Amino acid sequence: MNTGVNVIGLNGQIVSAAAASVSVMDHGLMYGMGLFETFRTYNGEPFLLERHLQRMEQGATELGIAWDIEADGLRAEIASLLKANRLNEAYIRLTLTAGEDEMGLPSGPLYESPTRIVYIKELPKSPESWYTEGRTLQVLRTPRNTPEGAQRLKSLHYMNGILGRRELGGISGSQGAEGLMLTREGYIAEGIVSNLFFVKNGRLHTPTLDTGILPGITRAFVLELAAKNGIKAEEGTYTLGDLQQADEIFLTGSVQEIVPVRLLRGLDADVPESIIGEGRPGELTLKLTEHYRHYTKETGN
Repeated sequence: MNTGVNVIGLNGQIVSAAAASVSVMDHGLMYGMGLFETFRTYNGEPFLLERHLQRMEQGATELGIAWDIEADGLRAEIASLLKANRLNEAYIRLTLTAGEDEMGLPSGPLYESPTRIVYIKELPKSPESWYTEGRTLQVLRTPRNTPEGAQRLKSLHYMNGILGRRELGGISGSQGAEGLMLTREGYIAEGIVSNLFFVKNGRLHTPTLDTGILPGITRAFVLELAAKNGIKAEEGTYTLGDLQQADEIFLTGSVQEIVPVRLLRGLDADVPESIIGEGRPGELTLKLTEHYRHYTKETGN
Protein backbone atom coordinates (compact mmCIF):
# COMPACT_ATOMS: atom_id res chain seq x y z
CA MET A 1 0.00 0.00 0.00
CA ASN A 2 1.28 3.45 -0.92
CA THR A 3 1.00 5.59 2.23
CA GLY A 4 2.43 8.74 0.65
CA VAL A 5 5.17 8.71 3.32
CA ASN A 6 8.65 7.86 2.00
CA VAL A 7 11.17 8.84 4.66
CA ILE A 8 10.47 9.40 8.36
CA GLY A 9 12.27 10.29 11.54
CA LEU A 10 12.61 7.43 14.05
CA ASN A 11 14.23 8.29 17.37
CA GLY A 12 16.17 11.09 15.68
CA GLN A 13 17.37 9.02 12.73
CA ILE A 14 16.12 9.54 9.17
CA VAL A 15 15.03 6.17 7.79
CA SER A 16 12.90 4.69 5.02
CA ALA A 17 9.29 4.39 6.11
CA ALA A 18 9.19 0.89 4.64
CA ALA A 19 12.12 -0.21 6.81
CA ALA A 20 11.03 1.49 10.05
CA SER A 21 9.73 -0.73 12.86
CA VAL A 22 8.44 -0.48 16.42
CA SER A 23 8.63 -3.28 18.98
CA VAL A 24 5.52 -5.41 19.48
CA MET A 25 6.16 -4.85 23.21
CA ASP A 26 5.81 -1.08 22.83
CA HIS A 27 3.09 0.05 25.24
CA GLY A 28 1.90 2.51 22.64
CA LEU A 29 0.84 -0.51 20.59
CA MET A 30 -0.25 -2.70 23.49
CA TYR A 31 -2.16 -0.17 25.58
CA GLY A 32 -2.37 3.05 23.58
CA MET A 33 0.10 4.79 25.89
CA GLY A 34 1.30 7.58 23.70
CA LEU A 35 0.60 10.98 22.21
CA PHE A 36 0.73 12.73 18.89
CA GLU A 37 0.66 16.23 17.44
CA THR A 38 -0.20 17.27 13.90
CA PHE A 39 0.83 20.58 12.40
CA ARG A 40 1.95 22.10 9.12
CA THR A 41 4.71 24.23 7.73
CA TYR A 42 4.68 27.66 6.11
CA ASN A 43 7.72 28.17 3.88
CA GLY A 44 9.24 25.16 5.58
CA GLU A 45 8.75 26.47 9.13
CA PRO A 46 6.50 24.44 11.46
CA PHE A 47 3.79 26.76 12.76
CA LEU A 48 3.27 27.19 16.53
CA LEU A 49 5.72 24.35 17.15
CA GLU A 50 6.53 25.33 20.74
CA ARG A 51 2.85 25.27 21.64
CA HIS A 52 2.42 21.80 20.18
CA LEU A 53 5.44 20.58 22.11
CA GLN A 54 4.20 22.17 25.32
CA ARG A 55 0.87 20.33 25.02
CA MET A 56 2.65 17.06 24.26
CA GLU A 57 5.03 17.51 27.19
CA GLN A 58 2.11 18.10 29.54
CA GLY A 59 0.50 14.90 28.28
CA ALA A 60 3.77 12.98 28.62
CA THR A 61 4.05 14.12 32.22
CA GLU A 62 0.52 12.86 32.91
CA LEU A 63 1.21 9.50 31.24
CA GLY A 64 4.61 9.08 32.89
CA ILE A 65 6.61 9.16 29.65
CA ALA A 66 10.13 10.59 29.77
CA TRP A 67 10.48 13.83 27.82
CA ASP A 68 13.54 15.02 25.91
CA ILE A 69 12.20 16.63 22.72
CA GLU A 70 13.71 20.04 22.06
CA ALA A 71 12.22 22.51 19.58
CA ASP A 72 15.39 23.49 17.72
CA GLY A 73 16.47 19.89 17.28
CA LEU A 74 13.03 18.94 15.99
CA ARG A 75 13.08 21.88 13.55
CA ALA A 76 16.38 20.63 12.15
CA GLU A 77 14.97 17.11 11.83
CA ILE A 78 11.90 18.42 10.01
CA ALA A 79 14.10 20.42 7.64
CA SER A 80 16.06 17.27 6.83
CA LEU A 81 12.86 15.30 6.28
CA LEU A 82 11.47 17.98 3.96
CA LYS A 83 14.62 17.76 1.90
CA ALA A 84 14.68 13.94 1.91
CA ASN A 85 11.04 13.80 0.80
CA ARG A 86 11.54 16.60 -1.74
CA LEU A 87 8.82 18.75 -0.20
CA ASN A 88 8.61 22.50 0.26
CA GLU A 89 5.58 22.35 2.56
CA ALA A 90 4.29 19.43 4.58
CA TYR A 91 1.77 17.91 6.93
CA ILE A 92 3.69 16.65 9.94
CA ARG A 93 2.70 14.18 12.62
CA LEU A 94 4.93 13.86 15.67
CA THR A 95 4.24 10.68 17.65
CA LEU A 96 5.61 9.75 21.06
CA THR A 97 4.91 6.22 22.32
CA ALA A 98 5.69 4.90 25.79
CA GLY A 99 8.27 2.51 24.40
CA GLU A 100 9.04 -1.12 25.10
CA ASP A 101 8.04 -2.64 28.44
CA GLU A 102 6.80 -5.89 29.96
CA MET A 103 3.36 -7.28 29.24
CA GLY A 104 0.84 -6.19 31.84
CA LEU A 105 -0.50 -2.89 33.11
CA PRO A 106 2.35 -0.91 34.65
CA SER A 107 2.11 0.55 38.12
CA GLY A 108 5.73 1.54 38.44
CA PRO A 109 7.89 4.50 37.48
CA LEU A 110 8.41 6.54 34.34
CA TYR A 111 8.60 5.04 30.87
CA GLU A 112 12.30 5.80 30.39
CA SER A 113 12.76 4.79 26.72
CA PRO A 114 9.93 6.23 24.60
CA THR A 115 9.78 5.89 20.83
CA ARG A 116 9.65 9.09 18.81
CA ILE A 117 8.40 9.14 15.22
CA VAL A 118 8.15 12.09 12.84
CA TYR A 119 5.89 11.36 9.88
CA ILE A 120 5.89 13.82 7.00
CA LYS A 121 3.82 13.95 3.84
CA GLU A 122 2.68 16.36 1.17
CA LEU A 123 0.37 19.03 2.55
CA PRO A 124 -3.23 18.08 1.73
CA LYS A 125 -5.07 20.65 -0.36
CA SER A 126 -8.45 21.60 1.01
CA PRO A 127 -11.06 22.69 -1.56
CA GLU A 128 -11.00 26.45 -2.07
CA SER A 129 -14.81 26.42 -1.80
CA TRP A 130 -14.51 25.58 1.90
CA TYR A 131 -13.02 29.02 2.51
CA THR A 132 -14.95 31.08 -0.04
CA GLU A 133 -18.40 29.49 0.43
CA GLY A 134 -18.25 27.38 3.60
CA ARG A 135 -18.31 23.73 4.55
CA THR A 136 -21.13 21.42 5.66
CA LEU A 137 -21.26 20.38 9.32
CA GLN A 138 -23.05 17.05 9.83
CA VAL A 139 -24.39 16.09 13.26
CA LEU A 140 -23.37 12.55 14.25
CA ARG A 141 -24.91 9.96 16.53
CA THR A 142 -21.47 8.81 17.66
CA PRO A 143 -20.93 10.78 20.89
CA ARG A 144 -17.62 12.32 21.88
CA ASN A 145 -16.23 10.03 24.54
CA THR A 146 -15.02 11.32 27.88
CA PRO A 147 -11.33 12.20 28.38
CA GLU A 148 -8.83 9.64 29.62
CA GLY A 149 -8.02 11.85 32.61
CA ALA A 150 -8.89 15.32 33.84
CA GLN A 151 -8.53 16.77 30.35
CA ARG A 152 -8.53 15.24 26.88
CA LEU A 153 -5.09 14.31 25.60
CA LYS A 154 -4.16 14.09 21.94
CA SER A 155 -3.45 10.44 22.59
CA LEU A 156 -3.15 7.23 20.61
CA HIS A 157 -6.66 6.33 21.85
CA TYR A 158 -8.32 7.43 18.62
CA MET A 159 -11.07 4.86 18.09
CA ASN A 160 -13.79 7.38 18.90
CA GLY A 161 -12.68 9.61 16.04
CA ILE A 162 -12.43 6.67 13.63
CA LEU A 163 -15.97 5.54 14.51
CA GLY A 164 -17.20 9.08 13.90
CA ARG A 165 -15.46 9.23 10.53
CA ARG A 166 -16.97 5.87 9.52
CA GLU A 167 -20.44 7.07 10.50
CA LEU A 168 -19.94 10.26 8.50
CA GLY A 169 -18.84 8.28 5.45
CA GLY A 170 -22.05 6.25 5.59
CA ILE A 171 -24.39 9.25 5.59
CA SER A 172 -25.83 10.15 2.20
CA GLY A 173 -24.64 13.51 0.92
CA SER A 174 -21.90 13.87 3.55
CA GLN A 175 -18.96 13.93 1.15
CA GLY A 176 -16.72 16.86 2.03
CA ALA A 177 -18.52 17.47 5.34
CA GLU A 178 -17.06 17.52 8.83
CA GLY A 179 -18.83 15.52 11.52
CA LEU A 180 -20.09 17.20 14.68
CA MET A 181 -19.85 15.11 17.84
CA LEU A 182 -22.00 15.83 20.88
CA THR A 183 -21.40 14.91 24.49
CA ARG A 184 -23.44 12.05 25.96
CA GLU A 185 -25.57 14.74 27.61
CA GLY A 186 -26.38 16.20 24.18
CA TYR A 187 -24.24 19.35 24.28
CA ILE A 188 -22.17 20.33 21.27
CA ALA A 189 -18.53 19.29 21.60
CA GLU A 190 -16.27 19.39 18.54
CA GLY A 191 -15.67 18.08 15.06
CA ILE A 192 -14.02 14.74 14.42
CA VAL A 193 -10.72 16.54 13.74
CA SER A 194 -11.56 20.15 14.55
CA ASN A 195 -12.68 22.53 17.26
CA LEU A 196 -15.92 24.48 16.88
CA PHE A 197 -16.80 28.19 17.15
CA PHE A 198 -19.98 30.13 16.48
CA VAL A 199 -20.97 33.78 16.47
CA LYS A 200 -24.21 35.25 17.80
CA ASN A 201 -24.97 38.96 18.03
CA GLY A 202 -21.32 39.88 17.50
CA ARG A 203 -20.00 37.61 20.27
CA LEU A 204 -17.77 34.60 19.70
CA HIS A 205 -18.65 31.32 21.43
CA THR A 206 -16.87 27.97 21.74
CA PRO A 207 -17.59 24.89 23.88
CA THR A 208 -15.78 24.87 27.20
CA LEU A 209 -13.01 22.36 27.85
CA ASP A 210 -15.31 20.98 30.56
CA THR A 211 -17.28 19.27 27.76
CA GLY A 212 -14.27 17.00 27.25
CA ILE A 213 -13.04 18.48 23.97
CA LEU A 214 -9.40 18.63 22.95
CA PRO A 215 -7.67 21.86 24.04
CA GLY A 216 -6.78 22.66 20.44
CA ILE A 217 -3.70 24.72 19.64
CA THR A 218 -5.49 26.64 16.88
CA ARG A 219 -8.56 27.01 19.12
CA ALA A 220 -6.45 28.72 21.80
CA PHE A 221 -4.68 30.88 19.20
CA VAL A 222 -8.00 32.07 17.76
CA LEU A 223 -9.22 33.01 21.25
CA GLU A 224 -6.02 35.03 21.69
CA LEU A 225 -6.54 36.74 18.34
CA ALA A 226 -10.10 37.61 19.36
CA ALA A 227 -8.92 39.17 22.62
CA LYS A 228 -6.18 41.17 20.85
CA ASN A 229 -8.67 42.56 18.35
CA GLY A 230 -11.49 43.49 20.69
CA ILE A 231 -13.78 40.58 19.82
CA LYS A 232 -15.76 39.42 22.83
CA ALA A 233 -15.55 35.68 23.34
CA GLU A 234 -16.86 33.17 25.83
CA GLU A 235 -16.48 29.46 26.51
CA GLY A 236 -19.61 27.66 27.61
CA THR A 237 -22.04 24.78 27.32
CA TYR A 238 -24.25 24.97 24.24
CA THR A 239 -26.96 23.01 22.45
CA LEU A 240 -27.73 22.29 18.82
CA GLY A 241 -30.42 24.95 19.11
CA ASP A 242 -27.71 27.51 19.81
CA LEU A 243 -25.91 26.42 16.64
CA GLN A 244 -29.07 26.60 14.54
CA GLN A 245 -29.58 30.22 15.62
CA ALA A 246 -25.94 31.22 15.06
CA ASP A 247 -25.03 34.05 12.70
CA GLU A 248 -21.72 32.37 11.84
CA ILE A 249 -20.03 29.02 12.49
CA PHE A 250 -16.45 28.05 11.80
CA LEU A 251 -14.08 25.16 12.51
CA THR A 252 -10.42 25.34 13.49
CA GLY A 253 -7.49 22.99 13.05
CA SER A 254 -3.73 23.22 12.66
CA VAL A 255 -3.71 22.06 9.03
CA GLN A 256 -7.01 23.44 7.68
CA GLU A 257 -6.75 26.67 9.71
CA ILE A 258 -10.13 28.48 10.00
CA VAL A 259 -12.91 26.92 7.90
CA PRO A 260 -16.35 28.62 7.66
CA VAL A 261 -19.51 26.50 7.91
CA ARG A 262 -22.32 27.22 5.48
CA LEU A 263 -24.73 24.40 6.24
CA LEU A 264 -25.67 22.53 9.43
CA ARG A 265 -27.24 19.12 8.80
CA GLY A 266 -29.04 17.03 11.39
CA LEU A 267 -29.99 13.37 11.31
CA ASP A 268 -33.69 13.76 11.98
CA ALA A 269 -36.51 16.26 12.22
CA ASP A 270 -35.23 17.53 15.58
CA VAL A 271 -32.30 19.16 13.78
CA PRO A 272 -33.49 20.24 10.33
CA GLU A 273 -30.99 21.37 7.71
CA SER A 274 -30.03 24.97 8.38
CA ILE A 275 -28.27 27.57 6.26
CA ILE A 276 -25.99 29.50 8.60
CA GLY A 277 -26.31 33.28 8.56
CA GLU A 278 -26.40 34.58 5.00
CA GLY A 279 -25.01 31.34 3.58
CA ARG A 280 -21.46 32.61 3.18
CA PRO A 281 -18.46 33.31 5.46
CA GLY A 282 -19.43 35.93 8.02
CA GLU A 283 -17.75 39.14 9.07
CA LEU A 284 -16.06 37.87 12.25
CA THR A 285 -14.95 34.66 10.56
CA LEU A 286 -13.29 36.64 7.77
CA LYS A 287 -11.75 39.08 10.23
CA LEU A 288 -10.22 36.31 12.35
CA THR A 289 -9.00 34.50 9.22
CA GLU A 290 -7.24 37.68 8.09
CA HIS A 291 -5.52 38.06 11.46
CA TYR A 292 -4.58 34.37 11.51
CA ARG A 293 -3.01 34.50 8.06
CA HIS A 294 -1.04 37.58 9.07
CA TYR A 295 0.83 35.37 11.54
CA THR A 296 1.32 32.51 9.10
CA LYS A 297 2.85 34.94 6.61
CA GLU A 298 5.18 36.23 9.34
CA THR A 299 6.26 32.66 10.05
CA GLY A 300 7.07 32.14 6.40
CA ASN A 301 9.28 35.24 6.13
